[in-house]
Amino acid sequence: MIARHVSVTGRVQGVFFRVWMQQQAQALGVTGWVRNCPDGRVDTHVEGEEAAVRTLIERLRQGPPAAHVENVREWDVEPCDFDDFEVRH
Repeated sequence: MIARHVSVTGRVQGVFFRVWMQQQAQALGVTGWVRNCPDGRVDTHVEGEEAAVRTLIERLRQGPPAAHVENVREWDVEPCDFDDFEVRH
C-alpha cells in the first residue's frame, strides 16, 4: 500500500472535479479524501495498491471533461487506513 498527497491546479473548481474524482477512486479501490482549497486548487490524499494509486493520479492529469488541469504535484505521505473515499467541504 502507498499513499500520496496530490495538489491539482487549473480550472478544477466548479467543474464537478471532486465528485468525478470520488467516482474514479471508488472504481479503482483507492481510499482517502478530496477538497477544494481557498486559492482555487484541489488537494487530495489517496492511498491503496500502488498500481491503482498511480492510475488515479494519471487520470487526475486530465480531470473531468469541464476541467482544465494545469499542474499536478504529488508527494509521499503515510497511509491513514481510510475505509472509503470522501469529498470534503
